[in-house]
Amino acid sequence: MPKEALSILDQRTQATYEIPVQQGTIRAMDLRQIKTGPDDFGLMTYDPAFMNTASCQSAITFIDGDKGILRYRGYPIEQLAEKCTFLEVAYLILFGDLPTAPQLKEWVGQITHHTMLHETTKAFLEGFRYDAHPMGMLCSTVAALSTVYPEARHVLNPEVRKLQIMRLVGKMPTIAAYTYRHSLGFPYVYPDNDLSYTENFMNMLWKMAEPKFVANPILARALDILFILHADHEQNCSANVMRSVGSSQADPFLATAAAAAALSGPLHGGANEEVLKMLDEIGSKDKVPAYVDKVKSGHLKLMGFGHRIYKNYDPRARIIKWAADKVFEVTGRNAKLDIALELERIALEDEYFIKRKLYPNVDFYSGIIYQAMGFKPEMFTVLFAIPRTAGWLAQWQEMLEDPEQKIARPRQVFTGHAAREFVPLEKRGVTAAPATA
Repeated sequence: MPKEALSILDQRTQATYEIPVQQGTIRAMDLRQIKTGPDDFGLMTYDPAFMNTASCQSAITFIDGDKGILRYRGYPIEQLAEKCTFLEVAYLILFGDLPTAPQLKEWVGQITHHTMLHETTKAFLEGFRYDAHPMGMLCSTVAALSTVYPEARHVLNPEVRKLQIMRLVGKMPTIAAYTYRHSLGFPYVYPDNDLSYTENFMNMLWKMAEPKFVANPILARALDILFILHADHEQNCSANVMRSVGSSQADPFLATAAAAAALSGPLHGGANEEVLKMLDEIGSKDKVPAYVDKVKSGHLKLMGFGHRIYKNYDPRARIIKWAADKVFEVTGRNAKLDIALELERIALEDEYFIKRKLYPNVDFYSGIIYQAMGFKPEMFTVLFAIPRTAGWLAQWQEMLEDPEQKIARPRQVFTGHAAREFVPLEKRGVTAAPATA
């Protein structure tokens, strides 16, 4: 058997080093022994945006981007989306195995118990302007829960952690629904313990004067599937933030608020809104070829295609495409779907996109479904945050239980001035003032 090691010849010193290789990686700290002299700090790696750096070991989500594979705890996403509820999948992600029937009953009961918000938290929400962005409201309110549950700071206590996990998974749909009602000036609707997770969310969103809200089962199931698909996605931007903030042993409400803030950016959670803008810009199916030509000439971007990880068809996109058909049977066909289907057809047959491995990702169809269900684009990222909370909390808990993890503190390559002599104010030369926007 070949030796699992990397031999490095430092041509600066002609010294040779042997670095162990484990699971296709080398330890960055093993490079520190490579020095030019006793005063040398040692070799570091430079990797902006973590393009080729593993920051942790994780057993939660497996992705093979070249083959288009996504698994939670070993289970293919296709099977989970077909056969499970979101709360089953949340339990799997958080605790490692699918629940038994008694475990699921207890889990659902606990989550249902924790859907209610403290009245002072409702008052906090009411302090936002009528036009406040729902994502800003969500981030702020989740952070505010840190003051409602001060015991949450005891993050090394497993029982305390589990309680906060149930609180966050339970309350996130309530907060999300209240941000939506706030934007419309409607009174808040209390959770209904008789309803499922997604049905209850729809109840808090859309109940008006009727005595009992009855969710359409097809739409509720479609929303459940969308929640499953968005529950976790390995070490993405927001998961990395959750781990980084959590590494300081900040409580999970503050860490989740930070992760949600990362998700709010258009390069992360806001991509499906950009897809809708693109489809609106195209306007009609017959204009798709001309738009594609502009993309190929470098004048426009094709939103919802391509992914940092996937170099094949995003497996979530296939499932969402199937769910879209079910949703449109209830809501009526969204005109944007025809544009999207034509755009996908042309792109998948065009050598330009095939060569660049630009395939539809999860954002390509999710925005169309959300809009068909009645959500405004500004709510899309909030809808993303609800299920991703389970993934964030799983990443956070795994990080806290990993003996190798310490407070996150990346190195830098310093490019500034060397040591300079201080110049008194009266001896400094006149320099141009910095430009202001």
